Amino acid sequence: MIPKQIGLFFGSFNPVHVGHMIIANYMATQTPLDEVWMVVSPQNPLKPKATLARDYDRLHLVQLAIGDNPRLRASDIEFGLPKPSYTIDTLAYLREKHPHAAFVLIMGSDNLDTLPRWKHYELLLRDYRIFAYKRPNHSGGDLAGHPNVRIFEAPLMFLSATYIRKCLRQGKSVQYLVPDAVFEYLQQTSLYR
Repeated sequence: MIPKQIGLFFGSFNPVHVGHMIIANYMATQTPLDEVWMVVSPQNPLKPKATLARDYDRLHLVQLAIGDNPRLRASDIEFGLPKPSYTIDTLAYLREKHPHAAFVLIMGSDNLDTLPRWKHYELLLRDYRIFAYKRPNHSGGDLAGHPNVRIFEAPLMFLSATYIRKCLRQGKSVQYLVPDAVFEYLQQTSLYR
């Protein structure tokens, strides 16, 4: 039996925006992956928690963004794991729960530069494949040539969740910056305001 190839796209998704969705869909449809799980991280150990919306609010926005796309899935797998979340621990847990799947990490090439700061990064490189999408001014450094790393030319947008949160706080429209369902939900709630 050929294992299902599942790409794990980790992020704060605070909030999810069209740039995230373009990368997720590209990885799900233009690489050997069968599907992509958008893993909502409760807290990235390398980022401050202060500006983070509640976990389930961010998960709900990702679910809205995905809609009925059968190749994409929102995952709350890290919500029940110890905090802060470390990718290697999440992968060990997923491997135990889904022994017939092959998990692949999805990240920007800028993350390859900081990978040596990640917990047990040597095990990540040894035991998992990494699909990295090119980011401007980040070649991926020495790790770009690693046998378990593949670099892809996904379409990129110069858009950040920080910018979207700023627009929302200032009462400015974020239409077309976030998926339509996310925009409608944000219009009806006080999230990020």
